[in-house]
Amino acid sequence: MKKLLIGNEAVSRGLYEGGIELVSSYPGTPSTEITEFLAKYDDIHSEWAPNEKVALEVVFGASLSGVRAACAMKHVGLNVAADPLFTLSYTGVTGGIVVCVADDPAAHSSQNEQDSRHYAIGAKLPMLEPSDSAEAYEFSKSAFELSEKFDTPVLLRMCTRVAHSQSIVDVGERQASERIPYEKNAAKYVMMPANAKKRHVAVEERMKALKEFAENCPYNKAEYADSDIGVITSGTSYEYIKEVFGDTISILKIGMPNPLPDKLIIDFAAKVKKLYVIEELDPIIENHCRTLGLKPIGKEKFSLLGEFSQETVAKAFNFPQKPIVKTDAEVPARPPMMCSGCPHRGIYYTLAKNKITVIGDIGCYTLGAVPPLNAVDSVLCMGASVSGIHGFLHGSPDAQKNKTVAVIGDSTFIHSGVTGLINIAYNGSASTVIILDNSITGMTGHQQNPTTGFNIKGDPAGKVDLESLCRAVGINSVRVVDPYNLKQCDEVIKEELAKDEPSVIISRRPCVLLKHVKTAPPLKVNADKCRSCKRCMGLGCPSISMKNGKATIDETLCVGCGVCGELCAFGAIEERNV
Repeated sequence: MKKLLIGNEAVSRGLYEGGIELVSSYPGTPSTEITEFLAKYDDIHSEWAPNEKVALEVVFGASLSGVRAACAMKHVGLNVAADPLFTLSYTGVTGGIVVCVADDPAAHSSQNEQDSRHYAIGAKLPMLEPSDSAEAYEFSKSAFELSEKFDTPVLLRMCTRVAHSQSIVDVGERQASERIPYEKNAAKYVMMPANAKKRHVAVEERMKALKEFAENCPYNKAEYADSDIGVITSGTSYEYIKEVFGDTISILKIGMPNPLPDKLIIDFAAKVKKLYVIEELDPIIENHCRTLGLKPIGKEKFSLLGEFSQETVAKAFNFPQKPIVKTDAEVPARPPMMCSGCPHRGIYYTLAKNKITVIGDIGCYTLGAVPPLNAVDSVLCMGASVSGIHGFLHGSPDAQKNKTVAVIGDSTFIHSGVTGLINIAYNGSASTVIILDNSITGMTGHQQNPTTGFNIKGDPAGKVDLESLCRAVGINSVRVVDPYNLKQCDEVIKEELAKDEPSVIISRRPCVLLKHVKTAPPLKVNADKCRSCKRCMGLGCPSISMKNGKATIDETLCVGCGVCGELCAFGAIEERNV
């Protein structure tokens, strides 16, 4: 049956048909939908884990028991899962393991442009890389067999364009995999030094076998046409090349970027006059070609930065480009911003007003860094705000100690912030950590997490009590505030900063986009009372703008949170008659 699927749904369908029994993941764009689609199948176990490391360890346990399992994460999530990943390479598998990782060239929703092929090389694991939804389905479906055949986890590398673009997939039926009986095997699975040394030998032997497999595997394909130009490529770059050149040039499509074949590449290069390597991000394939004595044209013509496109390819070859239709009207810039009524806005306004240094974290609340709030001073990685403020306060002059906070979301706090808080309590710093609890994992599309009380299917689940957790790790001062109450936020933040001990402030109000959240009627501006002071504009609320010198509120956007009304000294912001 043919279906039009985005790449992530195609992956989930392939894994399902391939016999997956368990999936455990942490949401992260552009990988999130893989697990969300798998959760729709009731005959397998699906879950959101607290972080990617936990997810991969759960998958390892499922494999050890004899079933096929997978996890999905974005590229920076693979950093978190790297610890178990590298040792999983040594242990190998019982039931097949597929680790789906989605890279984000151009950093559409990420803090870097990391190339996950380096992990495949470093951990000595096979990696598959589809170029469209049909291949995403085929590669993921066959990945379990590849995993079990070579006794190895298999990395499946997606990217933003393949994950979220659509193409036709000819789907089939699920083939239930046979559970492999568990047998105790300490030499294989207990990675103490004596066993690890022997397993390293197995890893190297496996890589030799995989390299031989790569020469004639179904994932690498040569398409011969005109011999003047030959291009070696992979992933979404293949689609760009085909759209520009069609079938007029020779292409070697690499669907298995690790381990790379030798003979296949050498034979292809010998059949073309000029050899190019076109790959996004780092020159993995290009460098391999150079170790084989070839001299391809690569990164001197194609950037190390960002995404490619049809235009990128056409321009590099001086190929006629399709004309770009432009309008005469200038479209105003639309910078990213927090939603109308976002519960994080009140906290950030208070911090910015008091000129407080903010060590930030990963989430939709990172938008507190943009104008007009400009409230965030640093963002590194998940959980780094809590660890970072501890180091910052130990290293900064005393003048910083009463005017610095860390901010972190509830899901991110569970992911990797709680360990930093344990460090604060144990090693001692008068750090004030603000947990922005909006009762959901907001940035990736409202996934449940251990603080919400519901699992991936929306069923009731164990719920972490943040206040009790913070006290349990050694924080004595734990306060809860309503971010819509600016006066309360201001008072509590000042009180906690003045204390010579660690403290936690929980800013608690659900995300306004949650379906069950009831919003108030929109507000309005009484133009006669408005003095055009623009103080309300300092909130950065998309509902508020200036028109004819007066503030105005867009009733289609306003959720009636009332924060702007607290700021207006002239009482110009009023309830709307409905």
